[in-house]
Amino acid sequence: MDGAQQRDGEQALLWNGSSGRAWIEMQDVIDTMFRRFENLLAGAVSAAGASEVLEVGCGTGGLTLAIARQLEAGGRCTGIDISEAMIAMARERAARESARASFVCADAQGHVFDRASFDMIISRFGVMFFEDPVMAFANLRRATRVDAELRFVAWRDAAENSFMTAAERAAAPLLPSLPPRRPDAPGQFGFADRHRVRAILEQGGWAEIDIRPIDVACSFAENELVRYLTWLGPVGRVLQDADEQTRAQVVDKVRGAFDPFVVGDEVSFTAACWMVRARAPAG
Repeated sequence: MDGAQQRDGEQALLWNGSSGRAWIEMQDVIDTMFRRFENLLAGAVSAAGASEVLEVGCGTGGLTLAIARQLEAGGRCTGIDISEAMIAMARERAARESARASFVCADAQGHVFDRASFDMIISRFGVMFFEDPVMAFANLRRATRVDAELRFVAWRDAAENSFMTAAERAAAPLLPSLPPRRPDAPGQFGFADRHRVRAILEQGGWAEIDIRPIDVACSFAENELVRYLTWLGPVGRVLQDADEQTRAQVVDKVRGAFDPFVVGDEVSFTAACWMVRARAPAG
């Protein structure tokens, strides 16, 4: 992929536009909501004894920094993301704590990494957005040392993640322009089919592939719920440019759809995901 394609691709436009703005605005809520995934992946890095780690789709850098904090002297965690604004925020966060972390603004699908430079690659919901996932994982394979581990979390099917689709289901009558979910297209549920994920990794040159379902309890403060639904997901993207009347109507309609997930002063839900592991073979 050349530079022009990286800048002008659908995902690059999205993450340097409405989705990137949303993740920056909601960074604190996202970090809280996905804390258990952060702990799972940071713990996996620690258990593996990795010292040169790459996080793919690092966003604003929360997981990259969590890993960097636990690395021994000489270790380093690098985050890569296609969003210029999110990488800028990640760099600011790293500078504030003098972290052993660095950040690259590029598409991991085509970025020219130094060969055999990482002994572990991780991702938290960052690998489902590649335009050409086989090309992407082959490129990541070239960036790893022999026997390096790949570990990432991806969403299972939308039907198993009712919290993640509640807003669009409720808002559909009011927002007929909501984009449809396209199976196997780049996006949140692009890796829902475990057989497809295995095939992608095999074609990308990875071995010892292990794909297991995990169900992780997530939560955030109830007083952040309206902010959540007006910024994140397909509904949030539409509402960023909607008029005030439309916003008010949608919020009134959609807020009630989340009542089953509100417990006291918290929003709680179960994230149905895959935990995927693979190994970089010799040759």
